[in-house]
Amino acid sequence: MGSKKRLANNKQAMPTYAIIDSQSVKTAAVAQDKGFDGGKKIKGRKRHIAVDTMGNLLAVVVHAANIHDTKAGIFVAQKAFETYPSLKGFCADAAYRRTFEQNVQDELGLSVDISVKIKDVSWQVLPKRWIVERTFAWLGWSRRLAKDFEQTILSAENFINLGYISRILKFIK
Repeated sequence: MGSKKRLANNKQAMPTYAIIDSQSVKTAAVAQDKGFDGGKKIKGRKRHIAVDTMGNLLAVVVHAANIHDTKAGIFVAQKAFETYPSLKGFCADAAYRRTFEQNVQDELGLSVDISVKIKDVSWQVLPKRWIVERTFAWLGWSRRLAKDFEQTILSAENFINLGYISRILKFIK
């Protein structure tokens, strides 16, 4: 489905660029592998996703919220690169500086573009970064993903994939 859609939009069949970000979510009381995200003040898990430039989901990794993006981002980058060896680079926000950049360059041999915050006081869309945020918003339409109700990380990842599949099926023409 993804490669046909990419070709229809004058893109290559396989993605060459991925955008990565994370989302902290609260978990149910029975959840395993949860932690506290001090930046967001949330006790739960983080959902890391990588998407292509069209917003197609490439990889998902769920982990305890107390693991920082710079250290956990490499797991989703590796997963995306294993599935899509055509990837040549990643785009990420400032939370992925240093450790993530170094790990991606050393382990995968890929470049990392870190988006810089716009210093202008007026609100502006950051180039490319809005695509991953839009994908999180699409996933937010799945009621099951409003909170992480899953006991295991594997089922949490699978429900993210199901939420994305559900979204795709709604828009097939």
